[in-house]
Amino acid sequence: MPEGGHTSLVERIARVLCGAQHSANADGSEASASSHIDQHWPTHRNQALAVLKAIRETDASGASVGDPLIWTRMVEASIADAEDDRG
Repeated sequence: MPEGGHTSLVERIARVLCGAQHSANADGSEASASSHIDQHWPTHRNQALAVLKAIRETDASGASVGDPLIWTRMVEASIADAEDDRG
């Protein structure tokens, strides 16, 4: 069983949101946005936390293949960690 990532979920989501805004591979115009993302992902942290809060309850497809309570507990643990880091 995998042990999990070494980067928090909130950071990974914030990096994706930042990349989507700046990278030419998404909606942005920068051909290489990695250094920008490394520097500016924290500005997307609140949006990332909002995404986590939105997905703390799985949908019917997810519930059909796993335990929805475990999913909720896992996401809520990531939210708690992110909120602890914030203040």
